[in-house]
Amino acid sequence: MGGKDVDRLIEERRKKQKIDEIMPELKDQLEERLIYANRTARVTKGGRRFSFSTLVVVGDRRGHVGFGHGKAKEVTLAIAKGIEKAKKNIIRVPIVDGTVPHDVIGRFGATKIIVLPARRGTGVVAGGAAKPVFELAGYTDVLTKIIGSTNPDNVVRAVFDALLQLKTPEQIAEERGIPLEELMKRYRRYALPKMNIKHYYPWRGIYG
Repeated sequence: MGGKDVDRLIEERRKKQKIDEIMPELKDQLEERLIYANRTARVTKGGRRFSFSTLVVVGDRRGHVGFGHGKAKEVTLAIAKGIEKAKKNIIRVPIVDGTVPHDVIGRFGATKIIVLPARRGTGVVAGGAAKPVFELAGYTDVLTKIIGSTNPDNVVRAVFDALLQLKTPEQIAEERGIPLEELMKRYRRYALPKMNIKHYYPWRGIYG
């Protein structure tokens, strides 16, 4: 919920997916996107001392994405630190035909984000800090709605909370102990047409 430790969940997922083993191959394929760079000042006897904080997202557009914060006295150094931390937070997310496998709600602090599958050609309908995360992850079509705080830190963590909840049809079939073909008959991948996302409530269960 609001105070959940997304960093801990990411670390658990990384170990499960054995991301560290494939990082040497991933490093050359990663793209970086700066979400923000803030300047802070501290007043001392000698005057003001400035420092910078950054939020960076990295991804290979093929299912791997991560985020990280950096702090330093220079912008370039703060960005470099953010990139390094983002690489240590990379996870693998499921992509089905360019979109998310099913609807999901991510939460962090005062932020809630609704994420829905979209048909091909829809594009990434996401605002603020959420869009770079989906784009660098490799999603080409997705519908989202942010409710509550639009603070970039909260939004990014809420998006990752949503991504960590995503499951492939194969995973759901295995968990339920039913054939994949039977599950796919009830598989409702796309958002309903003309659906008012503002008043969205999750359907009963993920697959019907």
